[in-house]
Amino acid sequence: GMGGAGTQTAGLGFGGYDPSVSADSEEFDGTNWAEGDNLNLARYFLQGAGTQTAGLGFGGYTPGAYSNDTEEYNGSSWTESGNMNTARNELGGCGTQTAGLAFGGAAPAASAASESYNGTSWTEGNDLNSGRKTLTGFGIQVNAIAAGGGRPGGALTELYDGNSWTEVGDLSTGRYSLGGAGATGSLGLVVGGTAPIKDDTEEWDFTQTLAAGAWATGNDINQVRSSLAGAGIQTAAVIYGGYVYTGKTETYNGTSWTEVADMSQSRAY
Repeated sequence: GMGGAGTQTAGLGFGGYDPSVSADSEEFDGTNWAEGDNLNLARYFLQGAGTQTAGLGFGGYTPGAYSNDTEEYNGSSWTESGNMNTARNELGGCGTQTAGLAFGGAAPAASAASESYNGTSWTEGNDLNSGRKTLTGFGIQVNAIAAGGGRPGGALTELYDGNSWTEVGDLSTGRYSLGGAGATGSLGLVVGGTAPIKDDTEEWDFTQTLAAGAWATGNDINQVRSSLAGAGIQTAAVIYGGYVYTGKTETYNGTSWTEVADMSQSRAY
């Protein structure tokens, strides 16, 4: 989907498609959206990580080309940084501006590639066990979750420990083009996706369940959607954008979703 980063009260959304490729960037304060500086390279199907004042955007698709482009955001403007080793779109990602993680995607075939970012350059790591695109992820560079993805949508979940990926508990509802949020790979959530288009929320808990981890059903989002962006943590998350070209934004308190102000530019992908 479009790129997302930050927290429930300081979010960042960038790139996407509506119905043409976008470089637009917007900042969320927990209630309303405000325009930010545009990406240098307009693209969609990219991924994001970091915070509103130290954001990271990487990968994606520009008309006719898969992208390995990486940009950093300082709260005011985007700056080009070191390219990814594998150009791809529809990838998963998480982490921070100085410790990012990218995994999966399409290049154009489904990819299992995993790369870590140190604030300057990307380094190849061990691959996912199952290469797939249109997945989501959350966590940090040394403790991350990759969930869902593939067409038709899969339920696979993999946990990363900073070195290798391990298959853990499957999603209850297999899907692709879903959104995710979570501070670490031990606690997070996934929402939406397709096919058919979904409003399901599932919460991941690796801290209080069996060693393999487990997903639990949460309350549905208000607006069914796929190809959305997410940010925040399991008990204070925010989702925005998505197909069909919506700017709708919802916040989560760990129990229920509440609609707040729409993005200025509706978009998906």
